[in-house]
Amino acid sequence: MNGLTNKDLPHREPWTTILNSAKSLQPLPNGLSATKWRKRVSMSNASPPVKLDIKSATLLLVDDEAANLRLLTTVLEQAGYSNIISTQDPREALPLQLEYKCDIILLDLNMPHMDGYEVMEQFNAIFGAHLPPILVLTAQEFQGLRQRAFNTGARDYVTKPFDIPELLSRVSNLIEVKLALDCISEQNETLEQRVRDRTAELIRTQKELQESRLQVVRRLGRASEYRDNETGLHIIRMSEFAALLGKSIGLDQYYCDLILNASPMHDIGKIGIPDAILLKKGKLDAQEWEIMKTHAQIGADILSDADSDLLIMAAEIAITHHEKWDGSGYPKGLSGEDIPISGRITAIADVFDALTSERPYKHAWSVADAVNLIEEESGHHFDPFLVEHFLKILPDIVELKEMYAEPDVNHSSSPVPK
Repeated sequence: MNGLTNKDLPHREPWTTILNSAKSLQPLPNGLSATKWRKRVSMSNASPPVKLDIKSATLLLVDDEAANLRLLTTVLEQAGYSNIISTQDPREALPLQLEYKCDIILLDLNMPHMDGYEVMEQFNAIFGAHLPPILVLTAQEFQGLRQRAFNTGARDYVTKPFDIPELLSRVSNLIEVKLALDCISEQNETLEQRVRDRTAELIRTQKELQESRLQVVRRLGRASEYRDNETGLHIIRMSEFAALLGKSIGLDQYYCDLILNASPMHDIGKIGIPDAILLKKGKLDAQEWEIMKTHAQIGADILSDADSDLLIMAAEIAITHHEKWDGSGYPKGLSGEDIPISGRITAIADVFDALTSERPYKHAWSVADAVNLIEEESGHHFDPFLVEHFLKILPDIVELKEMYAEPDVNHSSSPVPK
């Protein structure tokens, strides 16, 4: 008998390494998809190693000699294998493999129509890295042919006439490795699915948390507006204006979304202003005005020490949206680009909507009058660059204003109030 020794084989991962890894795996949990592998694996409710059911494997025999097929079938059946498929036509090998997904292929080399090498090349083209183990059975002993077989995809090589116990051992080893790899693959797929499920769950939770935060933010903004006899539609309009203006100057979507959701809290500090001042009808005196101006700092204090981008920007807007380009604003007298872009954007959006909205103490300005004032204040109150872009998107601004119009409010074009 001219069997192969270990040194005749190309370098592969030792079987013992693969088998020990597979056998140490715990039984798969209930609920997995019904696959062919589950029919081959015996699992208990405890935690012993997985038992590989080698004898239930499916074998494909390909040999043009009917006598050889009968001998191989008899030998394998006597050894306990029951799922055996055979063909004398090598052209049927691939269709049979695709249909039955055999665990091992015993393949002759010298055959009509297609030799064993062509069969393996055909298999390689279809299965690639998932090529099933192939055991070559041939009367050819030339070392070059062996090496060619290994290079083409064979996992083992046995010469005829073969020693039956050796052949059965090689068949058993190859099947065991195949089933072990299937087991590892199944376990990996299960773990990957668990990771995907947990990731999807985490994403859902994060979205729900983010939505909850946004709801809190919007309600805080509305709370401050209600104290000032305004409706929640003001903060919706001005925040939409601000996001649109940010987009028009090239800010990325994430930043525009932050402005959209942070700007409604620009006047949250009004919560800390006494009603006698906040709701006073008529002009505030100097002392009252100084108190009113503290709402910017109060708002920043309320929103400070946050660790989310949303609240950090909200605090930034609260304390800077009353700053002016020329430095005459409050509370810190910042000027130019020392004022954060979020504060400069919110200033224009807030003033435009305040001017064009009717309040108990004033009529609504016309859009034209409000635009004229914003143009006049370019370089004084407002950033000239932002004013330029605001005018470019004015049709979109007006469309948003109409979309979120106050109910039953008659927008007047009366003269500009003092």
